[in-house]
Amino acid sequence: MTLRLYDTKAQALRDFVPLDPANVTMYVCGPTVQSGPHIGHLRGALSFDILRRWLTYRFTRVTFVRNVTDIDDKVLANASPIEPWWALAYRMELEFTRAYGAIGVLPPTYEPRATASIPQMIELIERLIAAGHAYPAEGSVYFDVRSWAEYGELTNQRPDAMDSSPDTDAGKRDALDFALWKAVKPGEPTSATWESPWGAGRPGWHIECSAMSRRYLGGEFDIHGGGLDLRFPHHENELAQSRAAGDAFARYWVHNGLVTVGDQKMSKSLGNFLLAHDVLARHDPLVVRYALGAAHYRSSLDLTEASFAEADAALERIRTFQQRAARVLGEQSWLTAAELPAAFAEAMDDDLGVPQALAVVHERVRAGNTALDAGDRAAAAEAAVQVGRMTGILGLNPEDPQWRTQGGAAETAALDALVREMITQRADARAQKDWAAADRIRDAIAAAGIVLEDGPDGTHWSVNDG
Repeated sequence: MTLRLYDTKAQALRDFVPLDPANVTMYVCGPTVQSGPHIGHLRGALSFDILRRWLTYRFTRVTFVRNVTDIDDKVLANASPIEPWWALAYRMELEFTRAYGAIGVLPPTYEPRATASIPQMIELIERLIAAGHAYPAEGSVYFDVRSWAEYGELTNQRPDAMDSSPDTDAGKRDALDFALWKAVKPGEPTSATWESPWGAGRPGWHIECSAMSRRYLGGEFDIHGGGLDLRFPHHENELAQSRAAGDAFARYWVHNGLVTVGDQKMSKSLGNFLLAHDVLARHDPLVVRYALGAAHYRSSLDLTEASFAEADAALERIRTFQQRAARVLGEQSWLTAAELPAAFAEAMDDDLGVPQALAVVHERVRAGNTALDAGDRAAAAEAAVQVGRMTGILGLNPEDPQWRTQGGAAETAALDALVREMITQRADARAQKDWAAADRIRDAIAAAGIVLEDGPDGTHWSVNDG
């Protein structure tokens, strides 16, 4: 089956055919680092992490670029005399990096900061002026929207029907025109300005991504991604200025849905956001990854505490099967060759159908447990390997060392040692036919919320989530 992706610009599913099948190229708009990440940022990063993982499985190599917007009006506004804008931006960038890493988002191939590509932005602006699509005005430079007949093609709207920009910058010819270069303003720190042919200033937001994607991926690349809220004006403006400058730009536009709270978009401006730090402090990072990734990437996700509880229960079913299979089958079972289930691949090829793919994972878990119950070692081993491969592709394998060593590992090891010692004491009591002592130990274990499972291969324990 051919991989199909929903192209937001075409408003349709399209067969994905990369420019170079040996190297898929993808640019995703990263964070503006004026403050720390909320859960919506994690959902967006995770959506493209899963897409990247599947593209890597299908095409082997993916060059993935995610930028950091470290110079912006909001960054300057949140700075202080104690913490200058560049220090704030770096501190917030580290917070995003930690949060992404906590939920298993792979590092990008390149992660350029906007401030490191100022010369490329100036060069792109000069090309636009030379082509007649931009004009200088009182130290700033604006893109002339009316000069580009295709403006609005990404969001399927015409300029006359658009809401104009509320700003009243001096020298703008049309309210729809947007800044490519911003002249320095009174009170702004000199460290936030760069010299240009039009005077001291700094780049506009939209030109940053056009310049960085071109620098790291070329004038034409496969996929441009980002949150649905970036379609207009950010991505519309990116597309217009890049095309007007002569670049083919992105061949596919992919946008993830937003996280909502009571049917409202979660955002910093609305004040209804859940900080990533707070969510990760309350929930296991793997549970957070499952909860954010289980819905289709284009859908709106209304996140509640029930979402995390359901994710935890689903992961426990997978983990319990994997541990049971490892105990019964031994290490040699993982050498079993097993094809990736066709239904899983078909789901992922159909616009990244993660909900359907997870259904295949859980079907294989059920089939594996049934095979273990029946003593069918071959079928159980095949299911175990398939579950490991599928969850590995999704970044959800509970047995992956990343999840086994994150947070709580020392506590888990200590609890395991204590429970195993009590299991040994109970076994000794039973061997001596001291049934009263054996029952007391078992009752003490049960009172702590621990469930014992006696089997032919010994006694094993698990935490009772009920």
